[in-house]
Order: sequence, then C-alpha cells, then structure tokens
Amino acid sequence: ILRAFRPGDASLGNQDIIARTGLPKATVSRITYTLSALGYLLYDKDLGRYSLGSATVALGYSALSSSAVVHVARPLMQPLADLTGAAVALGTRDSLNMVYLANCRSESLVTLRLNPGSYLPIWKTSMGLAYAAALSPEERVSLVRALQEAEPDKAAMIAAAIDDAIAQYARQGYVTSFGAWHSYIHAVGVPFRPRDGSPLVAITCGGIGEIITEDRAHAEIGPALVEMVKALGDQLEGIPV
Repeated sequence: ILRAFRPGDASLGNQDIIARTGLPKATVSRITYTLSALGYLLYDKDLGRYSLGSATVALGYSALSSSAVVHVARPLMQPLADLTGAAVALGTRDSLNMVYLANCRSESLVTLRLNPGSYLPIWKTSMGLAYAAALSPEERVSLVRALQEAEPDKAAMIAAAIDDAIAQYARQGYVTSFGAWHSYIHAVGVPFRPRDGSPLVAITCGGIGEIITEDRAHAEIGPALVEMVKALGDQLEGIPV
C-alpha cells in the first residue's frame, strides 16, 4: 500500500489505492487503518484521503541520506560553503518540518552548527519555504492546511510566508529568509526535484546576518546557489537510474 504512493501524489483515497494495488476493499480499509494508527499514513477526515506520515519518512531516512542526490551534491556544496563563509545544507520534508540530509560548513567559527538529522520549521526557514514554493498547488494546499491546523493562531502568517516564497521563487529563482526563524539567521534556499522521481529537496546557504547581509544574499549568494543546483541537475543526468 505504501508503494501505491508515487512522486507528486499529495494524497490518495481508498479507491485510488484499490486501483493501484489490486487489493480487495476490505483489505485496503483494514491495512490503511493500521498504517494510520502507526503513523505511516495520515488521514484527512475532510477529504477522506491519505498522505504519507512521518513514520514512513523516517523509515526512508537512511536511504535518502545515502541517495545519489546527496552523494553528488556534497562535493558541490562544500566549495559554496567555503566561498561564502556560511553553511550549505540539503534537506527534505518530514511531516511538518524539514530535516537535514547533508550539511557542509566553512571553517568560520560562526557558521550554523546544525547536522544531518536536525529539524527546522517549514514556514520560517528558507529551506522549508523553498520546498513549499516548488510543490504542486494540490500538495501546497495540503501542506498549508496541516501547518495551520498545527498552529491555528499563526494561520495568516503561515499563508503569507508561503505566498511570498512562491512569488520570490517565480521572480528570482530562489527564496530568502531574514530573521524569521532566529533573528540573527539569514539564509537563501533553492528547491530541487530530481528527474528520477526521488523526493523533492531544498538546498540552502545560511549564516549569521553579519556574514549574509540582505544585499549579499541577493547579489552573490542567491545566484551562486541557483547555479550550484543547476550543476547538480546536470551531473545527475549522467548517472544511470
């Protein structure tokens, strides 16, 4: 049943799962109920549909962190970290957060000290906002709804942050976050969707505001990160799937 979910699927109903697996309705209902109870699926009562839960993401974490995307990205990330004096990280979504899969730092004493496995909020960070900006409209609506349900008092702020990220990504090819998560952290993020169907990821370059000023983020770091992500796509094209 978990394999019935394909890249780009925001959610599936029981009939979708039945059609893709060929399993009887009673079997699908029983197994989806169990998977939901264990956290492998999330059930949206309003839509009557399932999406993959955080337990499924955790199950695949080891595979993701050793994937071709991470393997090819690391040698591209380190030079950018050294050039900028900041930290360059690659991550993907885990439930309502982003999780680091890889991180490269410069030798600066004031770079961000987050490591693979670290979690960040989606709507307050350039990594999460870049990820959200690259989702399909259906996927994004589902994500925004989940974020707002988790923090109803911040529903308007969440919607505004993601709308701004969509506009930034369309306008300049990257997303910025200046002090939204922590007041002293500035970062730039670019999403990357591998052509082989691997999960959507986002790559960021971040550090303290004294190193990554807003002017430098737009003049230097944003364009450099866009070029790095383009190089990642070009290199992955030559790797057999």
